[in-house]
Amino acid sequence: MDDRRIVDLYWDRDETAITETENKYGRFCFSIANRILQNAEDARECVNDTFLAAWNAIPPHRPEILSTFLGKITRRLSLKKRRDSSAEKRGGGNSDISLDELEECIPSGQSIDDSIDIAELTKIINTFLSELPLAERRVFLRRYWYFDSIGEIASRFGFSHSKVKMMLKRTRDKLLVRLQKEDIWI
Repeated sequence: MDDRRIVDLYWDRDETAITETENKYGRFCFSIANRILQNAEDARECVNDTFLAAWNAIPPHRPEILSTFLGKITRRLSLKKRRDSSAEKRGGGNSDISLDELEECIPSGQSIDDSIDIAELTKIINTFLSELPLAERRVFLRRYWYFDSIGEIASRFGFSHSKVKMMLKRTRDKLLVRLQKEDIWI
């Protein structure tokens, strides 16, 4: 079923919207959640929570790209669950490593609130990403949005591990310079 029809089902409050969403995007959402949480049971719970959140958000929201909409919800819920259970130190996976790498150029959530409006930071980062060459943008997003490992990225794009690491380092450095240029100091 196409995305427009699935969204129409949500708008009609037809419960088959959930089933169709799960059939089409269940594995996609699970892969995002599982990379972040490193726990299949928690990932399945986040996917279910994603479908509930979509049910509650549509209407009034009508997403233009359903996969992106669901991916953002899944990622947000998974990161929240990871934060909430961080005292248990379950993971140690790619999400922790990826987020540690990004801390060099992006402050923690609390610092962001103190130094700049979240919406403005989002706009700056989105503009930065849109200006990157396609390969750099894809590598950056695979690492910091999907939490792929260096090996997975290298395999996906046919790059060496060292090339992926260097691309990520250079992109983080460029992002830091951009943020400083925008008077966001880390």
